[in-house]
Amino acid sequence: MKTNLILFRNDLRIHDNEALFEASKADRLIPVYVFDPRKFTTTEYGFPRVGPHRIRFLMETVLNLRKNLRLRHSDLVIRTGKPEEIVPALAREFGAGDVFLHAEATSEEREDEDAIERALASMSPFAPANPLAPPNPNTSSNPPGSEIPAGIHLRKFWGSTLYHLDDLPMETHQVAEVFSDFRKRLEKGSRIREVLAMPDELPPCPVDYPGELPEPKALRAVPDHFLWDDKLFDLSHKSVLDFKGGEDVALQRIQSYIWDGDHLKRYKETRNGLLGADYSSKFSPWLATGTLSPRYIHDQVRQYEKERVKNNSTYWMIFELIWRDYFRFVFMKHGNALFKTRGIRKTPHPVEWQRDHHIIRVWQRGETGIPFVDANMRELLQTGFMSNRGRQNAASFFSWNLRQEWRIGAAWFEALLLDYDPCSNWGNWAYNSGVGNDPRQRYFNILGQADRYDKNGDYVRHWIPELSNLPASNIHKPHLLSVKEQRTCGTTIGEDYPVPVIDLDASYEMLNS
Repeated sequence: MKTNLILFRNDLRIHDNEALFEASKADRLIPVYVFDPRKFTTTEYGFPRVGPHRIRFLMETVLNLRKNLRLRHSDLVIRTGKPEEIVPALAREFGAGDVFLHAEATSEEREDEDAIERALASMSPFAPANPLAPPNPNTSSNPPGSEIPAGIHLRKFWGSTLYHLDDLPMETHQVAEVFSDFRKRLEKGSRIREVLAMPDELPPCPVDYPGELPEPKALRAVPDHFLWDDKLFDLSHKSVLDFKGGEDVALQRIQSYIWDGDHLKRYKETRNGLLGADYSSKFSPWLATGTLSPRYIHDQVRQYEKERVKNNSTYWMIFELIWRDYFRFVFMKHGNALFKTRGIRKTPHPVEWQRDHHIIRVWQRGETGIPFVDANMRELLQTGFMSNRGRQNAASFFSWNLRQEWRIGAAWFEALLLDYDPCSNWGNWAYNSGVGNDPRQRYFNILGQADRYDKNGDYVRHWIPELSNLPASNIHKPHLLSVKEQRTCGTTIGEDYPVPVIDLDASYEMLNS
């Protein structure tokens, strides 16, 4: 009787899952998800690595995966602990011959894979099921008839990108430093693989006690109670979308955005919006947890092009997925360099970064006195989401105008974002801070961006109600209102809303000098 074990990590889906597809070629299958407490600690800056929004989203995702596995006569074994201890113990107990998983691009996740592989390879036929228990060659916890392999093989697959790692027209160390060079070579010299079908049925799971989710509060590293209020577990009623975790909701979002709403045909024109559910696809939270396959999105876009329209917007959806791929392959090339202060740049940065705790805190809370930035930061704090346009401005403002070390901002986004994944988050922060894959030193004109993308101030009023009565002419510069104008609007600058934490004009003069 052949038994396989599959460890789910950031691939929490049934569709287009090669590891699951191959692991299911057995008589019995043990699907496993492990909540590793090491992933829920605080960073060196004192922020939780995983904040309340992402904890909620992850738990919804794991429960939905269990539901879908049970619909296919399987189950999901949920455990809390170290995967390199739990996986070998389960494999030993139930006689698994192979362990399957999807490989990751970043060093910490690859170290986890190596630890699991070492633990499996070192298992003897009499290794105890409990990794902390002493070996006893006279007993076995294996069910009758199961075979105990002396060394269990770890089989790794690749499934997080649009283009498969093995299909790149270059080695990862040859990935171009400029995105456009990478994209052109990829589009010319590679292909996108077919989507694997969703299985109708899976082998039974032999584990009698599948386990339960840990309590959310048990996973929360809460260093600052006034930043991390329990109310953050509830989605703000102002959120652009009711983000729920799980493959079912992910596939519903594909249906809603591409087909029912027919929004794809205008994606390129609307993608820089700030308000509303459908100015952009908002697929990213489900891509980050692996509940949505990038190849499945590509498949749906190509189908849309056949049935409805093929234009710049349909191409741009694929273009954005290639950007996502790019950051993964860049991380495989440069490793931990993108977590360092200088990133991948060898020349000194023009800004001497600081760590001013007051400035960092007001930026986090959306209280800098620059409404366009503050509105975006409040949306992030309350919902776990921020538009791409908002992220670029928030990062540029933090690194270039406030002159704070970019890694602190990236770590804050890591804590809060529903769609956090290390490659996209840290890659984009490095890019926007001048230490990543951008040959030019670029920063945003924050007020110019505000005027272009929120000219009437609707977005600012949505997230900063204390400015709701301000006219469009002053909505992005409320500190310029006279005392009389402030009384007319019912807002006192310096009391109801802060004065700017910096002089924006002076900060740009310093950057341009």
